[in-house]
Amino acid sequence: MAKDIFHQAVRVALEKEGWSITHDPYTINIPEFRPKQDIDLGAEKMFAAERGLQKIAVEVKSFLNPSLVYDFHTALGQYMNYLIGLRKQEPERILYLAIPSHANRAFESLGMIIEAIETYHIRLIVYDASEKMIVSWKN
Repeated sequence: MAKDIFHQAVRVALEKEGWSITHDPYTINIPEFRPKQDIDLGAEKMFAAERGLQKIAVEVKSFLNPSLVYDFHTALGQYMNYLIGLRKQEPERILYLAIPSHANRAFESLGMIIEAIETYHIRLIVYDASEKMIVSWKN
């Protein structure tokens, strides 16, 4: 599977924030997922002793096609499948959908997308691809 155009930018942005990239890609290896499924990145970050190690998986999307709604539907389907796979393989790992800041701004005017994000509890990482930085985390 080809990596998203902004894959490397998100990887660098996560590393800037202290995340260690542990998987590139993070493969879901469970029998129901044939062929195997690859989430773009797996990462870990050590926090204060009382919180311990946090593990995440990140699916990177560019949202560069003419239809933002179509791109979102595709991303939502992948996110839901990956969420099921992670629950079976490594339930403590938290899944995020990484979206560029231009898509996040456009989402604000598309109530259906905002409602879907809230309804399905989609965790977002908003990134700036040119600056290779995380703009915000939305849980």
